Amino acid sequence: MTLEALRKEIDRIDDELLKLLNARIEVVQKVGELKHRTGGAIYRPEREKAIIERLVAQNPGPLTPAAIEAIFVEIFAVARNFEQPQRVAYLGPEGSFTHQAAENRFGAMSEYIPLHSIPAVFKAVHADRAKFAVVPIENNTNGFVGETLDELAKTDLKIVAELYMPIHHSFVTKAQHLHQVRRIYSKDIAFNQCRNFLLEHDLDSVEYIPVESTAKAARLAAEDNQSAAICSHIAAKLYRVPVMFENIEDNHKNRTRFIILSDFENQPSGEDKTSILARLNDRPGSLYEFLRSFHEARVNLKKIESRPAGEDAGFDYWFYIDFEGHKEEPQVRALLQQHADAVKFLGSYVQNG
Repeated sequence: MTLEALRKEIDRIDDELLKLLNARIEVVQKVGELKHRTGGAIYRPEREKAIIERLVAQNPGPLTPAAIEAIFVEIFAVARNFEQPQRVAYLGPEGSFTHQAAENRFGAMSEYIPLHSIPAVFKAVHADRAKFAVVPIENNTNGFVGETLDELAKTDLKIVAELYMPIHHSFVTKAQHLHQVRRIYSKDIAFNQCRNFLLEHDLDSVEYIPVESTAKAARLAAEDNQSAAICSHIAAKLYRVPVMFENIEDNHKNRTRFIILSDFENQPSGEDKTSILARLNDRPGSLYEFLRSFHEARVNLKKIESRPAGEDAGFDYWFYIDFEGHKEEPQVRALLQQHADAVKFLGSYVQNG
């Protein structure tokens, strides 16, 4: 076939896709009307997971499972906005890695509210200024985010989803050649995380200018043709700064886990994780006895992290715990009832990590 014939075939397929997508949205709107009458949740991670798994199972190729997920995550996000406009608060500023994580799940059509602190993000959902909150909870290099754990201890919001995202840094500049770069903007931690790249490209003698965020670094690089920035891909896109090098970080396995919070609870998906906070009596063996009950119930623990319980609590600690299972599963329900006085339930959600 000629190139022109192939392009006409693509156009024909695109026309069919458009018809099918509009038909899907019409059904979604009817679903939204039903949910509004019954009070059902718009965001259903377990339902989206089931759809993707069904499609992957019947996929003849050449689309890969990752490609199917990428396409349908955006379709889901568009569809949710037809059911109800989505307002998402996140730890800013615009162009941050948390912004990137939020767009990864809520797509381009949602309304995003960047806020200056993790407590402010939680407060936005409590005050109904946003339906969802997106915050980091841990990094595989730097550990847990203490402010997030502190806010989870105070809040009635529930974790409804999690997202593990690779943290990749980009070297972006409007300069045509590397030797034209006189200044590099970024956060202190980003300079440290990209030290090998800077040395290998003889950039150790260039002026490093620390700023409060990699998003601000991208904005400054957009205004200065003799500068560059180390920033996220989304920041480069936001400020329209060309990417000269991608994935320049020293540790290519650097990942951050983000959580999505809202005011509802998920239905079981069959592959769930539950998060709790446990505050135990300060006596010998209390933690051992608590953890032994999970072993006896044959519930698999995934993570445990201690955190001081607060300024007025002396040396008392909360224990943040992740384990497999949903709160509606019999063995999990029994465990939560057994430790009802010591446990704060944070959410059951589809396990992604």
